[in-house]
Amino acid sequence: MSGRTCRPESRWYDDDVYTQKFKVELVIRGERKICPLEWLDQFCMRNFTNAAEFDDTLPVDNGMVEVSFQVTPERFADSFGAWLTQRGKGEGERVRVEVIKLP
Repeated sequence: MSGRTCRPESRWYDDDVYTQKFKVELVIRGERKICPLEWLDQFCMRNFTNAAEFDDTLPVDNGMVEVSFQVTPERFADSFGAWLTQRGKGEGERVRVEVIKLP
């Protein structure tokens, strides 16, 4: 046998094992809308919550984010809603965030 070792075939990414997919909707002044990608990106990339659990988040589209298994839909909704409200995205009102875990 030569000096080469055989390694099993590996996979770089398996979205069924490593991520959860969340649909994110906002309720502002009683009006429901899909969360803009820009707001998800700002929260996920410039997270000011100092919570390590949000390190592995990836906004993928308007109203869509992939997260690690460390994050629950409730925790994401609470933290994101507080962050949006603090930045005035609710036009003086509290921003309610609703997160649905997708299959």
